[in-house]
Amino acid sequence: MPRTAPLTTALPAEPAGQGRPGRERRYDIDLLRVVCTAAVVLVHAAAEFIDAGHRTSGILGDSAGRFAVPAFFAMAGWAALAGSPVRGDAQLLTRLGRILRPMAVWTALYLAWQYLFGPPLDGGAKEAVRALFGSVEAAFHLWYLYAYVPLLLLLGVAVLVLKQRATPRWSTLLLVAVAVAPVLSEDVRTVTGLPLPAWEWSVSLSSLGYAVAGAALLAAGRRGPRPLWLAGAALALTALVVYQFTVRHPAAYGSVAVAALTFAVLGAAAGVRVPERARALLGRLSDASFGTYLVHLLFVMVLVRPVAEMVPHGVAAPLALAVTATAAAALSFAASLLWGRLGLRRWLG
Repeated sequence: MPRTAPLTTALPAEPAGQGRPGRERRYDIDLLRVVCTAAVVLVHAAAEFIDAGHRTSGILGDSAGRFAVPAFFAMAGWAALAGSPVRGDAQLLTRLGRILRPMAVWTALYLAWQYLFGPPLDGGAKEAVRALFGSVEAAFHLWYLYAYVPLLLLLGVAVLVLKQRATPRWSTLLLVAVAVAPVLSEDVRTVTGLPLPAWEWSVSLSSLGYAVAGAALLAAGRRGPRPLWLAGAALALTALVVYQFTVRHPAAYGSVAVAALTFAVLGAAAGVRVPERARALLGRLSDASFGTYLVHLLFVMVLVRPVAEMVPHGVAAPLALAVTATAAAALSFAASLLWGRLGLRRWLG
């Protein structure tokens, strides 16, 4: 898997479990969202250590956080199908706008950062055009949103059709456009000779499977004793570490080892009781998770990367990874909380 497709993401969502008036907030979903957001930062920090030659530390860190992306697909499915299903065409389009607006802003910010501080852009201004078709290297972590948006669109239209709401005309037209765009862009490239980038606004079958199966697991709450789920997660993590050292790194999100770890984590987290004194802070962190995901790559580049390049091999490397990943996650959450208080979440996530 290329460097442009490691991890991401925490993602935008309405407050857990508040799709309908009077429904109790799912603080276990909030907790899972915050944990997965921190795991995203860990995976990208681990990638910096691998690039710097610390393969063992990097693979261990990557394995520990690799469940996060499939878990976010599961939470997206739960929100779309059970937690907060859309009630009309306009609401679905509004939700998509809450993702696309910050996505566009941060793509521009990362392109500007790359232009000012990074190595020369491959193609210069053409990178901005490529961002309309798929993720660009300057903001490679945003690749997830190119799958997340079509997933929400597909599930939202399905919910409206199955619940026999008013015909979702605009959402359906948008879904059809996204569906035919890959072949259309290839045909336009063939006929005109224009160097159009590959179309990457798409969702894989494995991602759809995580969304639907994960939704079923999260909607049901806890199933079985939590110690068994935790034991299963430990076994799955061990298997994933062995797999990544001996078979393939990074492991595909659709691999058996990643799937086993993901569903074990979901089972362990579903229905967990969060103490009342921690709920207010947890809710704020959960609401800030999308912004944290969007900004964290900056802190990984300015904080984790230099440390990874200078730390010696041996026991210092995993310790440096743990410390810098924690610091990058904390700073990212703090930044997101700050612009949330300033009323900028609409634009910055």
